[in-house]
Amino acid sequence: MGIQLPRIIKKSLLAAANQSAGGAAWKAEVPKGHVAVYIIGEKQRKRFVVPISYLNHPLFQDLLNKAEEEFGFDHPIVGALTIPCDENYFLGLTSQLNCL
Repeated sequence: MGIQLPRIIKKSLLAAANQSAGGAAWKAEVPKGHVAVYIIGEKQRKRFVVPISYLNHPLFQDLLNKAEEEFGFDHPIVGALTIPCDENYFLGLTSQLNCL
């Protein structure tokens, strides 16, 4: 059973792979089976590494749809998945997904 990645994830991961040095460094810091995401809150941007399994959950996909609506495929951070979201909401969501 394979994981179906949303379009926004596929495009972001492809952009990261196509980056020369920057893409390689970004990929090296992410453990296998995980993906790095940047949360852009009201005051700052913060990086999180989450399991790929989160990407299929409907609540996480809502965040991905929100990111696609706001940024399209032109993310502020090249080669990284950027999600416009309050940090506290993201932490709560990932805590819920971690308990499943």
